[in-house]
Amino acid sequence: MSVPHAAEVPQAGELLLEHRRQNGARDVAASLEPVARVNPKGFPAEVAQGRSTVSLIIPAKNEARNLPNVLDHLPSCIDEVILVDGRSSDVTKVIAATCRPDIRIISEPGPGKGLALRAGFAAARGDFVIAMDADGSMSPAEIPQFIYFLEHGFDFVKGSRFIGGGGSLDITTIRRIGDRALLYAANFIYRAKITDINYGFYAFKRQYLDHLDLRSSGFEIEAELMIRALKAGLRIAEVPSLEMPRRAGRSNLHAFQDGQRVLRTLLTERKRPTSLPQPSRANGLS
Repeated sequence: MSVPHAAEVPQAGELLLEHRRQNGARDVAASLEPVARVNPKGFPAEVAQGRSTVSLIIPAKNEARNLPNVLDHLPSCIDEVILVDGRSSDVTKVIAATCRPDIRIISEPGPGKGLALRAGFAAARGDFVIAMDADGSMSPAEIPQFIYFLEHGFDFVKGSRFIGGGGSLDITTIRRIGDRALLYAANFIYRAKITDINYGFYAFKRQYLDHLDLRSSGFEIEAELMIRALKAGLRIAEVPSLEMPRRAGRSNLHAFQDGQRVLRTLLTERKRPTSLPQPSRANGLS
């Protein structure tokens, strides 16, 4: 089965260059105009009118020491922040509410990053949904480039550590070997040319959430979402992202166990049907 891939949308590179020319390479977040904060009862009219609204989903478990590095630096283009708490034993929820009084805090329905993200996606009210980690390894300053591509005809935007301008200061040798093997498997099975399968920094249009029909409960949800987007024919762009070391604490990722889950997902997704209507071709892109 042949599915579309990022290489088939050459406008992505041109849009990224245009975005950087307009906003500058150092701090693209600083160039956006401030907007009103979200009202807990719904988006204010001045926010929702005239532009797409943005929900940010952050799964977190015992990330009290890391959250300020994320929440204190969010760009003003974010209208709604949803923290999905993984039954933290520290003061994660208190810190979140202190840093961002308008934050929505929900509890994950069960253990696992996949369940947490799915709960956050279901609770989101924005037109665009962005997911990022709570450990400080992903820069909030990169968020506007994800939004920019969604506003210019793309349906799913994936951060990549392995394209020009991206990188990782956190990945271990074992994880790098595993990521490359899983990436090769994904590209081979689905005839794609993606560059990063397991990175958890991405954005998509919420209108496609129900059709993507996500089912993963663990770290494999990133691979599932990418494969489902590929099979559905969504217009995908990859943008460079720099992964930093986590600020404090230990990761909940288990390289071998979670790698096996990702591989299982790649294999089982071949048999899952996809019933998604054709995505809109905004701004004349096709």
